[in-house]
Amino acid sequence: MNKVNESGVKLGGDSVSSAYSRYIGRKFTFIFLSILLLILLFLHSIAVGAANVSVMDVARVLLGEDLGNSNTIIWQIRLPRALTAIVAGIGLSVAGVSLQSILRNPLGSPYTLGISHAAAFGAAFSVIVLGSGTMRSTGADAVMLNNPYITTAVAFLFSMLTTFILLAIAKYKGASPEVMILTGVALSSLFTAGTMFLQYFADDVQLAAVVFWTFGDVGRADWGDLAIISAVVLPSLLYFYLNCWNYNAIDAGDETAKGLGVDVEKIRLWGMLAASLVTAFIVAFLGVIGFVGLVCPHISRRFVGDDQRFLLPASCLVGGLLLLASDTAARMMMAPHVLPVAILTAFMGAPLFLYLLVRGYRH
Repeated sequence: MNKVNESGVKLGGDSVSSAYSRYIGRKFTFIFLSILLLILLFLHSIAVGAANVSVMDVARVLLGEDLGNSNTIIWQIRLPRALTAIVAGIGLSVAGVSLQSILRNPLGSPYTLGISHAAAFGAAFSVIVLGSGTMRSTGADAVMLNNPYITTAVAFLFSMLTTFILLAIAKYKGASPEVMILTGVALSSLFTAGTMFLQYFADDVQLAAVVFWTFGDVGRADWGDLAIISAVVLPSLLYFYLNCWNYNAIDAGDETAKGLGVDVEKIRLWGMLAASLVTAFIVAFLGVIGFVGLVCPHISRRFVGDDQRFLLPASCLVGGLLLLASDTAARMMMAPHVLPVAILTAFMGAPLFLYLLVRGYRH
């Protein structure tokens, strides 16, 4: 039997307000479960590894208790790695969801705009031309770049160069979102060709160094790198959330947004700059990690819809979960060897993205 609320509105036996409460409640439930799962996975990720540490011991060490060698393993090795995976996942996801909203294109992501490819070219340029890639073997039979900060700095410069080219086209030519995506594809091809050109003239050691750098890996970051990445990711996340109503308006179309008083060009310009800055810092410090920024917004959108108030935090949580789970699996699959996390994200992300394309994403 249908009920009539105070406004006299009938809605299949329920009031509009209770239906809206259930609608919002499902979104909060997804976000709450994602937070809970992220905490559990975070503790599990720190506990597993070559040296067994129980989850209870992890909790005790994090609460300040001294457990000898476990403190060194957790605080110096596993905790910065796990936090880097979460922060990088958040950063790549928020960049992806904002770019998809700004460009009004489901293919918008740092990877498809060519920023990651530009960073890879910068690393190759640094290693092969500037000589920052002489390699050495460590006691664990791993390899490391002798001058990682020079490689990182040059990769960052080329990432920002790509960003400024995209922003210049957007500002001075008034390019449409479709043209922005095609510009990103063209820049990706250009920097990929440049990387192959440099690799063709590289010797074996330089070629190995370039390949090593381009494999995205959260394990190469220490506390200092994590602090720098967080100093860029967290303010950018706050900026995007404060402008979530503007992005909701842009999702409805430029004319609608302008009719609501939104400065579309300004919001688009600053959003592009913030998303590119986040991506450039993450790629420059960790290497190329694909599909996180493209897939996580689509996964979140299926559960919470397009409302940026919920899509942004949900995408951040899914991004942290995906990258942390990938890194944990990368450390466990072929132990004691550790796979670069970018390989796992590509193996997981590509089929998942194809599945989403076949099933369709929810608007």
